[in-house]
Amino acid sequence: MQIQGEGQLLRIFVGQSELWQGKTPLHEAILRKIREAGLAGATVVRALDGFGAHSRLFGGRVLSEDRTIVVEVVDRAERIQAILPVIDLMVVKGLVTVEKVQIVVYRTGETDEREDA
Repeated sequence: MQIQGEGQLLRIFVGQSELWQGKTPLHEAILRKIREAGLAGATVVRALDGFGAHSRLFGGRVLSEDRTIVVEVVDRAERIQAILPVIDLMVVKGLVTVEKVQIVVYRTGETDEREDA
């Protein structure tokens, strides 16, 4: 698979303690849905420091088990737009953003052919 040109970055911020249907960590459930939808890929990052809507600090010297988890996905705009209704249902507490990006190169290395320079 190769993707180049205009795309979108979907960024989802949720608390580490948020659960999907009372069982699965929300970020894991979101990751599964993104994978099932066949999007190009996703990255999950756990925040080291910060604060959210309630201005409570986490990280650093403040002990907190509810750090922010960020799920990032870059793909074609139509594929990002198609998953948004699912994400909207899943994220009860959090932040979801979408921004335009220019995809310079995305290669899986499996069937991509590169021309010699």
